[in-house]
Amino acid sequence: MAVFYAAVFGCIMALGLPLNAVSLWILLRRHSLKSPNVVFMVNLAISDLLLVTSLPTRVYFYATGTWPLSSAACIVTTVIFRKNISCSAILITFICVDRLLAVVYPLRSQHLRTPSNAWKAVALVWLFVVVMNIQRSITMSRVLKNCSVPVCFDYHHCSTPYNSAAIYFQLVLVFIMLTVNVVCTTLVSWTLHSHLKDSARVSNKVNVMLIFVMNLVMFVICFFPLSVGLLTIKTTQIRPLVCLATMNCCLDPLFYYFSLDNFWKKKEDVDLATTAEVWDAYLA
Repeated sequence: MAVFYAAVFGCIMALGLPLNAVSLWILLRRHSLKSPNVVFMVNLAISDLLLVTSLPTRVYFYATGTWPLSSAACIVTTVIFRKNISCSAILITFICVDRLLAVVYPLRSQHLRTPSNAWKAVALVWLFVVVMNIQRSITMSRVLKNCSVPVCFDYHHCSTPYNSAAIYFQLVLVFIMLTVNVVCTTLVSWTLHSHLKDSARVSNKVNVMLIFVMNLVMFVICFFPLSVGLLTIKTTQIRPLVCLATMNCCLDPLFYYFSLDNFWKKKEDVDLATTAEVWDAYLA
């Protein structure tokens, strides 16, 4: 069964690396970092690429059942992996709120939706994730020192490395973000249905709602089950949920495509069209 998980992580790595690398290149090359939405997406792509870099060691471990590297290498790859789950969930929520402000409050939110505020929010996200993983790294280091066999990722040979308080906090945090996404989806759906003209409703509503639907799918399938499983499922039985959580790095590039109008075109080529759409939506 471990070989199966090695194959799953290998497929995720094979898809996630080129998809996120190309997405990051397009975001940096063709879209301005002066947009708060793009700032969040660039950092989300970086987070996903970091996750992908941790997968080769996980593939090797599940394929061979051995861990040839040091305990420090195990801690680093595990922290990178865990970091992505929290970081991606928070950044996706920020993107969701940003889209809510752009659609529901396009003019009143202009002073909030600035690049400087986006970069400040991103900096706080990375700082929060780093601080959260310091305690986990210390706990994991102690467990690995007391372990009689060289293992990583699976701790059924050792005492559990999970801290109940930290896991409860993660579960509450994910639940809050899921609630925020549900509220944003409801408000945006109501706004699109009530205030946009019929022509705008047809051309804009599908793409806009796809963004929020994808948000909910990623939370319901990728983030929330793993957070619950860490409290209710034994370590040896949680691998399927870990696989589902890892799949978010392959779904995010689709998220960029639907979030940015004219994703493949240069930003300066669509600025006038985008401005006109915002004003039409506001005046409708």
